[in-house]
Amino acid sequence: MPSLEAVLDNLYARTSRNITLGLERMEQACTELLHPEHQFPVIHVAGTNGKGSVCAMVESIARIKGLTTGLYTSPHLCHFNERIRIQGEPIDSLDLADVLDIALSLKIPLSFFECATLAAFLAFQRASVDIAILEVGLGGRLDATNVIPPPLACAITRIAYDHTALLGSTLSQIAREKAGIAKKGSPLVLGSLVSEAKDSIEQYAHAVGATVMHAEEDEKAARFIESHPSTGLPGRYQLENAKIAYVLGSIIGATPQERAKGIASAQWPARLETVQISGHSYLFDAAHNPDGARVLAEELQHLSPSFPTMILLFGALADKNWREMLDTLAPLFQHRIYVEPPLRTKEGEFHRAPAPAEILSRAYPGQCANSIPKALELILTFSSSSQHTPLIVVCGSIYLVGYVRALLLNLDCDPLIPL
Repeated sequence: MPSLEAVLDNLYARTSRNITLGLERMEQACTELLHPEHQFPVIHVAGTNGKGSVCAMVESIARIKGLTTGLYTSPHLCHFNERIRIQGEPIDSLDLADVLDIALSLKIPLSFFECATLAAFLAFQRASVDIAILEVGLGGRLDATNVIPPPLACAITRIAYDHTALLGSTLSQIAREKAGIAKKGSPLVLGSLVSEAKDSIEQYAHAVGATVMHAEEDEKAARFIESHPSTGLPGRYQLENAKIAYVLGSIIGATPQERAKGIASAQWPARLETVQISGHSYLFDAAHNPDGARVLAEELQHLSPSFPTMILLFGALADKNWREMLDTLAPLFQHRIYVEPPLRTKEGEFHRAPAPAEILSRAYPGQCANSIPKALELILTFSSSSQHTPLIVVCGSIYLVGYVRALLLNLDCDPLIPL
């Protein structure tokens, strides 16, 4: 059997700037492998922001209930293994190499994400999981995860503008793509949505025969939040996600106590994650679109009395609305450092990242770093000259956050970060 490093090299070779959505290749691959996706019940979660947090909470609830769980999310922060978890733990490297090799060996031109998704299905089948929690990669209707049969339940978290070139330029269009995970006979749990998105989803759900449940209107979920004003994940916005997870927990048969314990013990790194490193306060957040930036800004405003000085380390991909993100975030910081996310092809070429000089031209003065180590040097320079202990916020791209977090925490990271 090939090594994981060799398999990942082959997998990374399938990354592409041009994403082609569609289920035909996945349907063919699943048929060839005798439908591993049919071997376990599924909770399927879509949304622009919050879907990973909801998945983490539901997986925690299911594990507290005593179920053997599978969790599939993307992208990863440090190791590819993080994308596929069994009982809350990243998949073993030998097992990962085996299931990825099977997916890559098919005579079907599967994309990077399709191979990863198929590998997750195979891993969950082998582990005989009682339940799999699947996070949609992009959109919903044509996402590789949507090849599954009708699940136990679906959920859609907050919807905002992101991936507009692929999903549509209006919230209604984006919502309809995400509503595509709805299936006849499966409950569809909705989070807090603007009316335009909610109307579009409800129309689609009605057309396919899915039962809509509104987490924001669920009385038991509301009472739970009243008695548990915080979750295991930091940030007031997580209460919104906790309501969705609470309703999904009831669907899988978890008791109120199991749901409360599961939500309280859920872990999901780089979501308002604060870490003390060598006497410095860092906050890692995966905000990578304007809606995520607004939520982060609200939380930072509450932290500002404790941190009169804040330093921003920001990098974003070119296809993100980084201008609007900076409009929201930059005024909150006394010092700003811009760097390109470490997203590389096998040849080492940067792509999908805006030039730092272009960001600086948005009239938010700051320092341009030509590498992440240089950016960290600038952070220490600003920090040492500050009268107050600063809060150092790393955001803009999950690839940037994952790389910087691993570097500062001395974590061994995969050498390549895929698209």
